[in-house]
Amino acid sequence: MSTQLIRLIAVAVALASAPAWPAISAQEAARLGADLTPLGGEKQGNAEGTIPAWTGGLDTPAKAGVASYRSGDHRPDPYASDKPLFTITAANMAQYAGRLTEGQKKLLQQYGATYRMIVYPTHRSAAVPQRIYDATRRIATTAQLAAGGNGVTGAGEGIPFPIPKEGVEVFWNHILRYRANAVLRNIGQAPVTASGAYTLVKFRDDTFAAYSMPGATSDNLNNIILYFIQETTAPARLAGEILLVHETLDQSVENRKAWVYNPGQRRVRRAPNVAFDNPGTNSDNLRTSDQLDMYNGSPQRYDWKLVGKREIYVPYNSYRIASNKLKYSDILQKNHINQDLARYELHRVWVVDSTLKPGQNHLYSRRTLYVDEDSWQILAVDCYDRRGELYRVQEGHAMQFYDVPSLWTTLETVMDLSNGRYLALGLQNEEPRGYDFSIQRSAADYQPSQLQRRGVR
Repeated sequence: MSTQLIRLIAVAVALASAPAWPAISAQEAARLGADLTPLGGEKQGNAEGTIPAWTGGLDTPAKAGVASYRSGDHRPDPYASDKPLFTITAANMAQYAGRLTEGQKKLLQQYGATYRMIVYPTHRSAAVPQRIYDATRRIATTAQLAAGGNGVTGAGEGIPFPIPKEGVEVFWNHILRYRANAVLRNIGQAPVTASGAYTLVKFRDDTFAAYSMPGATSDNLNNIILYFIQETTAPARLAGEILLVHETLDQSVENRKAWVYNPGQRRVRRAPNVAFDNPGTNSDNLRTSDQLDMYNGSPQRYDWKLVGKREIYVPYNSYRIASNKLKYSDILQKNHINQDLARYELHRVWVVDSTLKPGQNHLYSRRTLYVDEDSWQILAVDCYDRRGELYRVQEGHAMQFYDVPSLWTTLETVMDLSNGRYLALGLQNEEPRGYDFSIQRSAADYQPSQLQRRGVR
């Protein structure tokens, strides 16, 4: 009997005997679509009226006022006529401190001459297809954490923990949230130096979200929730590098599988290091592998604490910064992006602390996540170094892709407070087409044998 088979049998026995975290009760699940949104957010607005009630979000182009929109085109801003409410600066930040993240406070202090947060009226635009709402209600009483919180069982299609009781449940809600069935993105990544200089790296990202497909369950997914191919298309010296990832659902059984194609060697090789704090692809060491999509992969190296819910000024409805009327040079400036193009709104977010377990290693000893209650999208992360000092700050500039419908980031930033450098990922302004959700894909399109056929040199 092979060592691999023995290991899998041992894990299966351990899982069978391990205590399961209880799912929520039918009575709790009945709140979904009643006083809670179908995904578990609070339907009502806040007491001050600065957060409105959720009334369904933007789930069609017609609701966004752009009925003639075609998938793949850059998306017009449905809130272009909004006027700013106020601007938060280093001079007045104390007035708003209770609604700022620790990372935002540090950015305002460190880059006070240029960093500002322009706050606009709040729009709860997040929405997903009705079948995702239905699936969330269906699995709410069956979804459970796997052993150690390192996976999810009894789930499929929907949000597994719409009424979370554990911090790691919020993590899994983000991982398993609906983005699309499949999407093709032609995007740019800019590692920006402290002087403001950068060399743009371009990717073609091709994603198939198996977990979100109709009829998907944790029993029929073969333990793979997402298939992802990232091909580097520019600059010429990097073009042709391809990464393939199979992301797993129950990581206590099997961690993610990854392969890379090297165009110089014309070979496909396994890539076990595409995980945790190994450097992200062509990022100039400004992000870790598990910082793509704000946070991805396995939760196993951290202890997770559900801090609670807060009202925070977060990047939201960021259509302007995705506009094809902008050049990349309009966005990319010294130390941080052009904050005059960023839009912040007041939203309720779940706050989760992840703290590195004793004996585990990672570049970040602690990460504080701020997760949108309406979509389970992570909107900001405070990353602390091994001394416990605030080290890097992530922001996910999110917008509602009303043609899908889905709320997702259009730009992600990782700002390094130690040296003034930062990374901007997701730039699409100068690309002829935006995120294209009209493609049709299956698992067969994401096998290692496909990588060599995609090679360009």
